[in-house]
Amino acid sequence: MARHTRYQGLIIKDRRVLLIKHGEHATGRGYWVIPGGGIDGNESEEQCVVREMKEETNLEVKVAGLLFEEPGHPEEAYHWRKTYLCKPISGEASPGYEPELEAAENYAITEVGWFDLQDESDWEPELIGEPITYPQLVKARRKLGYLSV
Repeated sequence: MARHTRYQGLIIKDRRVLLIKHGEHATGRGYWVIPGGGIDGNESEEQCVVREMKEETNLEVKVAGLLFEEPGHPEEAYHWRKTYLCKPISGEASPGYEPELEAAENYAITEVGWFDLQDESDWEPELIGEPITYPQLVKARRKLGYLSV
């Protein structure tokens, strides 16, 4: 089901960004994504990001602001994407859950990982080849000054 906007949080601590890994039930394929999702009810964009980070990473975060927005990728369920910069304020990062039944039937959050924004030499090859997440990380690294233009 296509939705309009995905609100996602780039959680950064000590030059590292936190990503979650989705594991597809049908194929066993795993892929890294920036945690996020859609707005519930009357919540604000920032409230949505805070809730999504807690659900998917078990971290309480403070939203520092909108980092960038862009059209969604043709392969994803959202038409538009807004990426917010977040700072962890409490909790330990661990795989959370997907509360939306439709999504939970297709995948589970199987892993969390911190990735160095200054040096991608230790990044997994599957992340570097990922067509949705990797370009977003390149854009974020440029905007945050970790990657020269």
